[in-house]
Amino acid sequence: MWLNHARAGLSGYSRGSGRQLMQILVDADACPKVIKEILFRAAERRKIRLTLVANRMLHCPPSQFIRAMQVPAGFDVADNRIAELVEPGDLVITADIPLAADVIVRGGHALNPRGEFYTRDSIEEKLTMRNFMDALRGSGVETGGPPVFSQGDRRDFANQLDKFLAKFR
Repeated sequence: MWLNHARAGLSGYSRGSGRQLMQILVDADACPKVIKEILFRAAERRKIRLTLVANRMLHCPPSQFIRAMQVPAGFDVADNRIAELVEPGDLVITADIPLAADVIVRGGHALNPRGEFYTRDSIEEKLTMRNFMDALRGSGVETGGPPVFSQGDRRDFANQLDKFLAKFR
């Protein structure tokens, strides 16, 4: 299906190869609904391929740019599929720090649903803190969870996404 759109000369696709210049991949199992809705609108407006990857069936609006990909249930199955699909320049939406690190190594960009980009400079520190907190939880220490997703998080995500996509006009 995507190849047909590429041949039709839609914005965001490379000529002849069928490969879009940039795509957005979403680690959709834990992605807040409001973030998915922002992404749906952005994909339509910018004519950018958006793929939601999850281990359960997802509802997507009818669109030539948006699709859901269901993977088998299992530890890191969706993350591994995203890592296989990402190419240099692609954007991945994820709160999973190891996946973000893998995306960065592969030349992609990783943005979390709270509007924070993971970078080569920040990812090692984030991985270290994640592993430390995981070790604490494994030893029985209650560490609490992340703060409640807020309107500010939604705004920050939308702003960062708009700034990033503005580079691909």
